[in-house]
Amino acid sequence: MRNLLLAVTAMATVWTFPSVAPAQTTEFQAWLDGVRSEGLAKGLKPGTLDSALNGLQPIERVLELDRRQPEFTRTFWGYLDSFVTEDRIRRGRDLLGRHAALLDQVAKTYGVQPRFLVAFWGMETNFGDYTGGFPVIGAVATLAHDERRSDFFRAELFHALQIVDEGHIAVADMKGSWAGAMGQPQFMPSTFTGYATDGNGDGRKDIWTTLPDVFASAANYLSKIGWDDTETWGREVRLPAGFDLETADLSVHKHISEWQALGVRRANGADLPVADIEGSIILPAGVKGPAFLVYGNFDAIMTWNRSVYYALAVGYLSDRLIGQGALVASRPADEKPLHRDDIIDLQQRLNTAGFDTGKPDGMIGPATRGAVKAYQKANGLPPDGYPTHELLQSLRGG
Repeated sequence: MRNLLLAVTAMATVWTFPSVAPAQTTEFQAWLDGVRSEGLAKGLKPGTLDSALNGLQPIERVLELDRRQPEFTRTFWGYLDSFVTEDRIRRGRDLLGRHAALLDQVAKTYGVQPRFLVAFWGMETNFGDYTGGFPVIGAVATLAHDERRSDFFRAELFHALQIVDEGHIAVADMKGSWAGAMGQPQFMPSTFTGYATDGNGDGRKDIWTTLPDVFASAANYLSKIGWDDTETWGREVRLPAGFDLETADLSVHKHISEWQALGVRRANGADLPVADIEGSIILPAGVKGPAFLVYGNFDAIMTWNRSVYYALAVGYLSDRLIGQGALVASRPADEKPLHRDDIIDLQQRLNTAGFDTGKPDGMIGPATRGAVKAYQKANGLPPDGYPTHELLQSLRGG
């Protein structure tokens, strides 16, 4: 499953794919013969394999996009600006009302609140506008043939072939992102075969054009990965002076009453709700940015998409759809993202200083954040694990 960035990258356009060299084509066809044999052994119909694999060629554009590295990191505020826009909020509210009967029915069946289904829908494909223009079979076959993640995408290829074999969609209509995410909820083929649902009872699972299937499939997936409709996702909070930043981590779980006792309050200063649930404190933009107390449903959103920014955007958008206000925290006037070269420099300098980030790759992951936090603690800085230009300047001795 992928978020809207993949869908926007693909767009619903007709791509002109570059041709491949004859030698590469011959080798790819030999590889496809192996796919065909394995498909037959798995019980796929010969006609399905013919329609899906005959004439298939690797798509060079898919490989280009797979290898493309972002030039800049995306800040938390920049991410929200891109995904939780006033237009999306207005449109989402309208759609929440327009499809209320269907969404309520799905909510009763699967236990997922309508506002969250609409928020996922908006985040993934802008309510179905951008579902992707790449042929899914061709895209996943290209990535399966490539060495970098061949095992993962070979499995996805057989899931995609199964979907066609079961008659849910024709090969020509099976479009998605360059990485194979499909339909209005942007399911990977394995997610489809595991969780897609026939919401309107016509015998097909159509996540491309049939809203009952789209909503039921998304809700079924969420319910199976632990969604609890008696809870929300989390909320913005205010931290007390001297708050122990070591506890601001998704791995640290405390009962709401414990966070209350530690001085954590709602963003407006009011007490936290009285509820028998646990949550974690996170600081997506560091100690100078907003703080959030997130609950079990946040973990479910993170299962859908492993990005903290994505999960916060889904939760925040869902709140805005039902009339809740904007975030209370103020954004910095001079915030700017780190360039990929700066991140590599930061990783190299942290490694040299004895704070292990792993192999410098220009990507800010858990290892880099952990190294940043360790460096901050060792140098008397607030240990929020958030890399900034100021931190890099400190490492450079400026």
